[in-house]
Amino acid sequence: MSAGGPQPTSPYRPNAKYVLLLGSMTALPAISTDIYLPSLPDVARDLGTSATAAQLTMTGMLIGGAVGQLVIGPTSDRFGRRAPVLVGIVLHVITSLLCAVAPGIIPLIALRVLQGFFNASASVVAMAVIRDRFVGSDASRLLSRLMLVIGVAPLFAPSVGGVIAGEWGWRAVFVALAVYGTLLWFVVWRRLPETLPAERRRGPGLRAALSGYRSLLRDRHFLALAVLPGLSVAGLMSYVVGSPFVLQEGYGLSSHQFALLFAVNGVGLVAGAQVNAALVRRYAPVRILRVVLPVSVVFSLGLFAVGATGAGGLPVLLVMLWIQLALVNFTPPNASALALGRHGAIAGTAAAFIGSSQAGISGTISPLVGVLGGDAFAMTAVMAGSALLALVVLAFGTPAYRAGGWGT
Repeated sequence: MSAGGPQPTSPYRPNAKYVLLLGSMTALPAISTDIYLPSLPDVARDLGTSATAAQLTMTGMLIGGAVGQLVIGPTSDRFGRRAPVLVGIVLHVITSLLCAVAPGIIPLIALRVLQGFFNASASVVAMAVIRDRFVGSDASRLLSRLMLVIGVAPLFAPSVGGVIAGEWGWRAVFVALAVYGTLLWFVVWRRLPETLPAERRRGPGLRAALSGYRSLLRDRHFLALAVLPGLSVAGLMSYVVGSPFVLQEGYGLSSHQFALLFAVNGVGLVAGAQVNAALVRRYAPVRILRVVLPVSVVFSLGLFAVGATGAGGLPVLLVMLWIQLALVNFTPPNASALALGRHGAIAGTAAAFIGSSQAGISGTISPLVGVLGGDAFAMTAVMAGSALLALVVLAFGTPAYRAGGWGT
C-alpha cells in the first residue's frame, strides 16, 4: 500500500514511444507560441504596427485555443479521438502557411486565432486519450512524463525560432510550424490508436455537448480542480511575457544571454515534472497538491520581495525564479488527473473544459504584467498572486484540507 492510500491502477502501461507521441501532440500549442516569441519585434517592424498589436498575435492564439478546446472536446466524445485530431492538425498546417503570407497585422491576428483553435485538437485529444486508458496516480504520472516532452519547447523553441527568423525572416517560422504539423499528422495517423469505442460515444448534436458541460458545471469539486492548472500556467505565462523586458531591458542581458537563461529555467520546469512523476508512485495526487501549493506561495512571495526591492540583484532573482518555475509543473498533472477521474464518461468534454480554462485564465491574468508596468515588480506580483489564488481555490473548493478529505 502506498503512503497515499491504495490508488486506482490501469491495465495499460505506456512505453516511451507512446509518451513521446502524446507529448508531441500536447506540445503543439506551446511550440506554436514559443518558437514565435523572438519574432515579435520583427513582426511589428515589418508590418508597420505597434508592439502591443504584435503581442495580440500571441493573445489571439490563446483565445482561439480556449474556444477550440470547448468545441473539439465534445466532438471527440461523439466521433472518437482520431478523426478530430487528424482534421485539426491539417487545418493547423493550412493556417500556418497562410500566416506566412499574411499581408498585415489584422489578418495575422485573425489567422493566429484560427491556428490556436485548430491546434487545440492535438492537446485536448491527448488529454482525453489519457483518461480513456489511465486513472488516478497512473494518469498523473503519465501527465508528468509528458511534461518532459512539453518542456523541450521552452528549452529550444525560442532559440530555434530566433535562428530561423534571423536567417530567413519571421514568415519562415510559420513554414517551420507547418512542417512540424505535417510530420505530427503522419505520426498520429500511424501510431495513435482509437481509444473510444463506438459503444461509449455520446449522441450527436449540440444538446449532448451542452449536457456534458452542464454536468461539469454542477460539480463544484471538479470546477475547483479544473481551475488550478490555469492558475499555475498563469504564473508561468506571466514569466514568459514579462521576462524579455525584465531581463533584457531591466537587467541589460543580451538576446543570447536571455535565450540561455530561458533554457535553464526550462530545465527547472522539466525537473519539477519528473520529481512529481516519481512522487505520485507513493503519494496520492491530492496529497502532493496540499503540500506543494503552500510551498509555492512562500517562494512566490519571496520572489515578489526580490522583484519589488531588487535585493540581491540579478543572481538572487534568477535563483528564486528557477525554484518557483520548478514548482509550476506539480499542479497541472495532479489537478488534471483528479478532475478527469471524476468524469470518465465524458473525458473529451472534461479535458476540453480543463484546457479551455487553462488557456482562458492564463490569457486573462498574464497581460496584467504589462498593465502593471512590465517590470520585475509587475512580473513577480502577478506570479505571486496566481500562486496565492491557487492555494485559496484548493483550500475552499476541494476537501484537500478537511478532515479525511485528503486521503482519497
